[in-house]
Amino acid sequence: MTQAFASEESEALSAQEAAAAASSCSREFRADPHPVYAALRESAPVCPLSPPHGVQTYLITRYDDARAALADPRLSKDMYGAIDAYHRIFGDSSIALDDNMLFSDPPKHTRLRRIVGSTFTPKRVESLRARVQQITDDLLDACPTTETVNLLPEFCFPLPLHVICELLGVPENERKQAQEWSATVAQTGFGPEARAKLEIAEGNLRDYLVDLCARKRREPDGGLLSALVTAQDQEGALTDGELVSTAWVLLFAGHKSTAYQIGNAVYHLLSRPDQKELALKDESSLAAAIEEVFRFETSVENSTFRYAKEDVVIRDTLIPKGALVQISITGAHRDPEMFAAPDEMDVRRPNVQASHLAFGHGPHYCVGAPLARLEMQIALGTLFARHPQVALAQKPEDARWMTVPFPAFRGLAELPVVLDPS
Repeated sequence: MTQAFASEESEALSAQEAAAAASSCSREFRADPHPVYAALRESAPVCPLSPPHGVQTYLITRYDDARAALADPRLSKDMYGAIDAYHRIFGDSSIALDDNMLFSDPPKHTRLRRIVGSTFTPKRVESLRARVQQITDDLLDACPTTETVNLLPEFCFPLPLHVICELLGVPENERKQAQEWSATVAQTGFGPEARAKLEIAEGNLRDYLVDLCARKRREPDGGLLSALVTAQDQEGALTDGELVSTAWVLLFAGHKSTAYQIGNAVYHLLSRPDQKELALKDESSLAAAIEEVFRFETSVENSTFRYAKEDVVIRDTLIPKGALVQISITGAHRDPEMFAAPDEMDVRRPNVQASHLAFGHGPHYCVGAPLARLEMQIALGTLFARHPQVALAQKPEDARWMTVPFPAFRGLAELPVVLDPS
């Protein structure tokens, strides 16, 4: 989408139309949410929504507000405190999988993060570099070079899936099934009509992880999950529920967001040959380009739900106690008050790593950020080094984005390319 197109579309949308589009989560909005977020930033930066799940929600779209809200202790991540709203959106199946640091507040969050951080260390991540490279090479070896290949299922998804499974210690013959259950959760959405599929997939994942944790307790190995089984701090070890839920969030978030992000990066770089050329000049240029892709088209479109523990006023809008809050990372990343020409991808944009919110901000900053960056650098660097002429197999404007209601991620539905068009 060009900047001119985004500008024309956002001018055509009133605040009421933008709010209606965001509330309905229509296929058109899901295919291209940027004009809607632009209109909301301008006219309703803290926007009350009435989504199909029927729970009053407020959407934050400006950068300064989003950054502040991500670290605001008045906006709780502990959804047990908003259990009625939780049940109406997610049903009962998700509760057992949400007893982790992502869905908790201090002091519980502090304890859980301290335990996870003691095992999920930068040293452990860096030790994976050679293995990530080998997995990347093996996946590209298996891809046809002269005919169209959909990179999402053949490369973008299996790479971070194999990496996080090896990190956790998931046996190789069990990874495909875990991926299928995770895909159902990621792509089904959270509407009432999706609840049955969601309950089955989450129930299967929960049962599998309970069994896997039990096996690691009986036969420990060098993986992260074995380390979490025995890890403890001065307040004790993880409970059984916390252990299973932590394994779930590391497995799910540890590969889905990166998979879609790799796809987004490949698509946008191939759509912009000048940006691709600049990005591939050297390692530091590629690292900077990756940070700009995190800003320009992050795979994490909105933060997970928060709820107001008390009345909160943001930009003269009252968010009443008990209301749900979503923070639009995508909307914040295109805020012209923060980023010059935000609808243009500029791989030489200065200081973007320090300013984008793709990994959150504050106490809940993503513990897996170093691993995601490592995977992105190796995936993109290897792909473009081995196949310098790789090209999209369709016009950039014909790209299909996921359009299911209330998806967990922003990403392509497919990524057809030809690795060697010659």
